[in-house]
Amino acid sequence: MFAYVRLELTRTLRDATFVVFGIGLPVVMYLIFTNMGLAPGGKHDAALFTMVSMAAYGAMGASFNNGTGLAEDRALGWLRQLRLTPLSSMRVLSGRTATGLVIVVPAIAAVLLAGSLLNGVSLNAGQWFSIIVLLWLGTLPFTLLGLANGYLFSGQTAGVINFAANFALAIVGGLWLPTSTFPGWLKAISVWTPTHAYADMSWHVAFGHAPGMQSIAVLVGWLVVFGIYAQFAYRRAGRHVR
Repeated sequence: MFAYVRLELTRTLRDATFVVFGIGLPVVMYLIFTNMGLAPGGKHDAALFTMVSMAAYGAMGASFNNGTGLAEDRALGWLRQLRLTPLSSMRVLSGRTATGLVIVVPAIAAVLLAGSLLNGVSLNAGQWFSIIVLLWLGTLPFTLLGLANGYLFSGQTAGVINFAANFALAIVGGLWLPTSTFPGWLKAISVWTPTHAYADMSWHVAFGHAPGMQSIAVLVGWLVVFGIYAQFAYRRAGRHVR
């Protein structure tokens, strides 16, 4: 399975679209938001808050891109070819999930480096480590959601659905604007989204606090929901792969 994961990583990192939009775009957005005064709050707090937000946004995008790639592979017959190898379908799914957890790393690292090197964000070693781990492990629900969409829909349709999901969840979850600027009804919805829970854990750490238990519980709940959805999609797609 390790050879399969390595193959998928190589294919993904050679994809110019992924490099530009999955890694480069969040960095550009981060620098625009912070250096053109579009992020709320003082310069330091804005740089810190937006750094976590855009790192989360980039990681989510990479997770969804992994699912879109799966749908494209299905359309090209790549999954049928894999069925001729010793790899079981479950190992293929596990390999795709592992790939999703690895390809988010460059997106996270690029934004965090931009925050540190270009915007002067300063945190202690424990905070940096905690933020990296939380942003990395927190992508698992989005990886499962993207893969589920990739199993259920065609390449083009899955791409549209995953893009729309990433875009909508980022906005409603408060990654582009703090939820404090939302109207009351939208703020009430936002705190229950996986996106807000995902970023909120790292926001807490960045500003010197422990992650909130509510955010942890909400993200775990969504992990279960998306895991069930991915299992359903995987089984349904398996009945149609010949």
